[in-house]
Amino acid sequence: MLGAMSAPSADRTATDLFDLSGRTAFLSGASGLLGTQFAHALAEAGASVVASSRDLAKAEARIAELPASGEQSHHAVTMDQLDTDSIASAWSQALDAVGRIDILVNNGTYSPGKDWTNVTDEEFTTDLRNATGYFSLARRFREHVVSREGGGTIVMLGSMYGMVGSYPDSYEGVTTASPVSYHTLKGGLVHMTRHLAVYWAGDGIRINTLSPGPFPAPSASAEMVERLKKRSPMKRMGQPRELKGALLFLASDASSYLTGHNLVVDGGWTAW
Repeated sequence: MLGAMSAPSADRTATDLFDLSGRTAFLSGASGLLGTQFAHALAEAGASVVASSRDLAKAEARIAELPASGEQSHHAVTMDQLDTDSIASAWSQALDAVGRIDILVNNGTYSPGKDWTNVTDEEFTTDLRNATGYFSLARRFREHVVSREGGGTIVMLGSMYGMVGSYPDSYEGVTTASPVSYHTLKGGLVHMTRHLAVYWAGDGIRINTLSPGPFPAPSASAEMVERLKKRSPMKRMGQPRELKGALLFLASDASSYLTGHNLVVDGGWTAW
């Protein structure tokens, strides 16, 4: 055990606290809607980014568009987080390329997308295997951090739907209901974060969840989006770029006294 995490230096400015220069972040699901913004946020804050995707070409396209200055160096790896061997291979490739990883962002998720009316037992289990992948990566990160005797930060991607139930009338007649397996997955990730936070704090590791509210993809049903807007205190959906600040807060020293927390960015959705 490395003992308690040290407090940040008292003379650091707010800008310094958010600076990730000299650090490397491993980001899963880097080619997706939110992963794209996360990759840019990490790179813009000065971090080197290892971007993973099930499709290597997509991961390579993502890192090609990231800003890089000084000693920043971005890398792409292939990873299917439902496959243990793929996780092990991607993690090994990442360490071979960069030597040290300081931040893990567990973002990638594969979901069958079936609702409670037609999801099979096998499909339900497949969705929950995302949690296994998150844990597998987190434990590998923890072992790496302990072996190099330094601190590290993990951000798990949750969801407002890991906290509250769905609204059936927002989906009825226009699209598939919000998947029950997805709600189960995201609720479990929130609690996994709490559990690991108390066990790993002594290893110098902070772990928190970032739970977005409604951030629909461009392909989402327009009618569903209009219905969801009425459920939000802000009467609009979130823009993916609006998660960049929250991610940087959790990934950086700006949140140095925060672990086991679920940071919800939902336009007030869970406030009522």
